[in-house]
Order: sequence, then C-alpha cells, then structure tokens
Amino acid sequence: MLRRTLIVLAFAALTGCAEIETAGTATAPAPDSAGWVMSSGRRPSKAEFTAFAATCEMKGGATDACFANLGLKKAQ
Repeated sequence: MLRRTLIVLAFAALTGCAEIETAGTATAPAPDSAGWVMSSGRRPSKAEFTAFAATCEMKGGATDACFANLGLKKAQ
C-alpha cells in the first residue's frame, strides 16, 4: 500500500512539473480582426481572419505587411 502511494505521489509531482514547463511556451495571441477590411471593403469573417493569421504565422515576419500582401488593409 505504501509503495502504491509513493508511486502515485511521484507521478503527480512529475505531471505537475511538466505542466509548469509547458505553460511558458504558449504562443502569442492572434491579432484582432477589428481593424482590418478586405480589398472589397467588407470585414473578414472570423474564420477568414484566422486563416489569414495562420498563413502569416507560417510565413513569419511582420503581420501588418503580410496582411497587406494577402489583400487586407487597415480600416479607416
């Protein structure tokens, strides 16, 4: 019984440490779609903007320039 308790406690401690280590590796939040419009003048849907943000994340670099290359522009 004591051996089983020690194994459970050791597992719980290791799981807790792993959770703490991965918490620091979270990615930055995606930019907000509020200030962007497509070249047609309409605002992108949440799904469209998520796709644009994912594309820019894969390419790397500045998001504003990437959005402009994909046809988005800042709303006025």
